Amino acid sequence: MAAKDIFHAAVRQALIKEQWVITADPLVIKINKVKLEIDLAAEKIFAAQKAGRKIAVEVKSFVSSSVISDFHLALGQFLNYRLALQMKEPDRIIYLAVPLDTFNSFFQEIFVQEAIKIYQLKLIVYEPNKEEIVEWRE
Repeated sequence: MAAKDIFHAAVRQALIKEQWVITADPLVIKINKVKLEIDLAAEKIFAAQKAGRKIAVEVKSFVSSSVISDFHLALGQFLNYRLALQMKEPDRIIYLAVPLDTFNSFFQEIFVQEAIKIYQLKLIVYEPNKEEIVEWRE
């Protein structure tokens, strides 16, 4: 099992606060001999709907000495996980969870904004100390 990011528990708790039910921790997807582990899977049933919404969340802390290296890793994982989900669970949507301070600084750079646009990243911006989701970016 891969090591969990330092803010894994904070994001998990933030999802629970928003009435999400954690269904896997981690979500394991196998495609032949390739095994992938996405940090969290969650579902939310809406009272007005019969069908629920399913998500997968890759949590990133961006605390290493190189934020661009963290971004390369996060982007690569996001793209691979999105492909795997399209193959195995096409009704589940993948999100990359990013801490608020990183979102307000590094994620405002033009290069990162363009990557988000080109690769169609879906983001969950979270406040790790409050264990809250600040924003969902589709």
